[in-house]
Amino acid sequence: MNKRLCLVLVLALLFVICGLRSGARAQQDQAKGDNDLEVKLTKSVHRVSTDHDVDLNILAHDAPDAPAPLAPGNGINYHGGPVVLGTTGMYYIWYGNWSGNTATTILTDFANSIGGSPYFNINTTYYNGSNVHVTNSVAYRGSTTDNYSHGTSLSDSAVQAVVSSAISSGRLPKDTNAIYFVLTSADVTESSGFCTQYCGWHTHGTISGSDIKYSFVGNAARCITSCAAQSTGPNGNAGADGMVSIVAHELEEAVSDPDLNAWYDTRGAENADKCAWTFGTLFTAPNGAKYNMTLGARNYLIQRNWVNASGGFCATQYP
Repeated sequence: MNKRLCLVLVLALLFVICGLRSGARAQQDQAKGDNDLEVKLTKSVHRVSTDHDVDLNILAHDAPDAPAPLAPGNGINYHGGPVVLGTTGMYYIWYGNWSGNTATTILTDFANSIGGSPYFNINTTYYNGSNVHVTNSVAYRGSTTDNYSHGTSLSDSAVQAVVSSAISSGRLPKDTNAIYFVLTSADVTESSGFCTQYCGWHTHGTISGSDIKYSFVGNAARCITSCAAQSTGPNGNAGADGMVSIVAHELEEAVSDPDLNAWYDTRGAENADKCAWTFGTLFTAPNGAKYNMTLGARNYLIQRNWVNASGGFCATQYP
């Protein structure tokens, strides 16, 4: 009886130990899974830094398992993913309260004039695996409003939900060849680091069964010294003028690297990142603000973009 009892006790003890180890392994696996998810979330969004002095404060393409480039370029490499071909559509989602704000006119004018410009022509130096190049063609296709459907503090997932709602409700069409910009009023923040770590970002996601490209750009008026190059804008609205530069930055990155697997350099910098917060030759507007290009009837101060030709360089136009 004693031997049998001892054997039973030993087996029971082994069962408990195995159970504890299995539970520990399960917890470790869960933690590892959570960490993996966090890495994926970090990699899935590409942000433009608030740091005006450091051009390459990159928050994406930073994983050690990033694929080797298929084609070395001119200081930037091609990794095999798609680019946006043909005419690129632009949609605006005005989130929050934009009543009486001239930003709605300033940014719409920009969207209507960027296509066909010498500035956007820089993007034609980028191409896909079949050597088909980006076209210098952008069409502003419309906008909608969102009256604080997710409050005044948006998470990254809430930004996607805002885009999803605009499409699924029919307020905006589903367009896989376009970029949807969520533009927030000055009383709205983005909880993952707007104003402190970044001024805007772009990514993509499955929305209504399709791969949709979208971007967050916050109102620079919320943190003018972080997300605008000057406190007086050439169009008399410093917040809106600052946003134009960020919209342009995210647009050209979303065209050349829409799924975050096409064009970026060895440090993870996409084309606009390589020239972030640099502007080239400056001119002075009547109100004393600086600008570096005229598109349509307006002057703008817009960050330069990387030309993928002739060894690579930052420019406000090409050729």
